[in-house]
Amino acid sequence: MFDVGFSELCLIGLVSLLVIGPERLPKVARIAGYWLGKTRSMVASVKEEIKLELQAEEMRQIFKEQSALHDDVQQMLDETSSTIKSTFDPMPIAAKTQNDDMEPLSRDTTDRHEPK
Repeated sequence: MFDVGFSELCLIGLVSLLVIGPERLPKVARIAGYWLGKTRSMVASVKEEIKLELQAEEMRQIFKEQSALHDDVQQMLDETSSTIKSTFDPMPIAAKTQNDDMEPLSRDTTDRHEPK
């Protein structure tokens, strides 16, 4: 963020010692550290909230894509089932069941084995 080295920190400390004085410098340093910590924690919490919101938005986008895929798959299944239904003509099936229902005209009943 800020490129502050050791020499810059020493210069800031020396200037603050001269301006504020040795009696009040520890109190001012504690207060400055407190506010610096508060500021850092607020920035960290804002970053975390932004990160969570971005993740939530990404999840919403994924759900939209998944629902679109679901609709496409459902459409393909419907097309496939209609193709299969149209491929198998109901007339031959009906003719076969009609032929199976018909009984032979002469039925031999003497072949039955009856217990004696």
